[in-house]
Amino acid sequence: MAFCFAASLYFLSHALKVIPLGIAYAIWAGLGIVLTALSFAVYKMALDAWAVFSIALIVTGVVIMNIYRLQAGTDFGSFRPALLK
Repeated sequence: MAFCFAASLYFLSHALKVIPLGIAYAIWAGLGIVLTALSFAVYKMALDAWAVFSIALIVTGVVIMNIYRLQAGTDFGSFRPALLK
């Protein structure tokens, strides 16, 4: 588990060299949510109301952060999402 976390931070640090922080965080958080939901499905665990609420808060926060970043006209550097090309 610790190895996987260390590896994810290592790859995130390399991604931040080319991708803006907001986009990298959104992808990292999104992957975390998807992998967590998949682990619940694989191990046949039920998501309780608090787990669903917590996941929804994370998703909402990432979406709001990216909406406001796009409205502010944040510079993407060399990275341009396909949506904005």
